[in-house]
Amino acid sequence: MRRSPSDQPIRSLAVFLASRDGNDPALLEMAYEVGAQIAERDIELVYGGGGSGLMGAVSRGALDYRGQVYGVIPSFMVQREWGRTDEPGLEMKVVGTMHERKAMMTERADAFLVLPGGLGTLEEMFEVWTWQTLGLHAKPLGLLNPGGFWDPLVAMLDRIAGHAYMSRDLVDALVVDADLPTVIAGLERRVVRR
Repeated sequence: MRRSPSDQPIRSLAVFLASRDGNDPALLEMAYEVGAQIAERDIELVYGGGGSGLMGAVSRGALDYRGQVYGVIPSFMVQREWGRTDEPGLEMKVVGTMHERKAMMTERADAFLVLPGGLGTLEEMFEVWTWQTLGLHAKPLGLLNPGGFWDPLVAMLDRIAGHAYMSRDLVDALVVDADLPTVIAGLERRVVRR
């Protein structure tokens, strides 16, 4: 029997974010702090297993603060040495495809958080969001929006909803804020346990 959303603590949070450093060092620092804060809240970090860019920073932050990290990485990325190596607090799963990676991350997580990133980050976000709209899961989605990074995307989503190509409720259900505790609180209000 499904329960309704009700301020339940998040036990496991999937984070989608850039595998590159980008050109703003403040975003690398922010990713590290996100990992640290997730660990301090005793939330397991679920991420794409990479060791570089914002992805590497978020996992390093969680591990430095003795958090639990669950990485999922496709084998071709391991062959290119893009992944993290095993270390205390890190559980790494190697899968065959990018699709398997997202499916495993979705299964493991209670909610999703999107940090700044590029094409891969957007692809991950939109796929798990699409799965939610199709009823394949009921897990909430949030955008951490430092410096208004995601403002153009949110404006585009508003435009799409305004043209009735998606439900206004879907856009309104996104949790968007520049403050991590605010985003986590918003996600917790929407977590549904089965």
